[in-house]
Amino acid sequence: MDIIVKQSNSTTWVMIDLLGRPMGEVVEQPKGEFTIAPCGSAIGTTSGLKLSSFSSLDAALAEVERHTRGRCRMVSGAIAPASEEP
Repeated sequence: MDIIVKQSNSTTWVMIDLLGRPMGEVVEQPKGEFTIAPCGSAIGTTSGLKLSSFSSLDAALAEVERHTRGRCRMVSGAIAPASEEP
């Protein structure tokens, strides 16, 4: 599963799938320690994923890639939210 990653502020990066559904975020807290916080349908997808104590954003995203067998792609600018289903 490929994931799009975008920095939302100085310590948080949001993750969405290619359909625009939220997958969670990576948060730097405290400085120099990164934690993965899955949300929505990603909670089941990331079962068994190591979630905390990464020394860099790259290390946290590499763990997501390893677990999902996909790629994390960094983007800049706005990310369009998933469309609402009736």
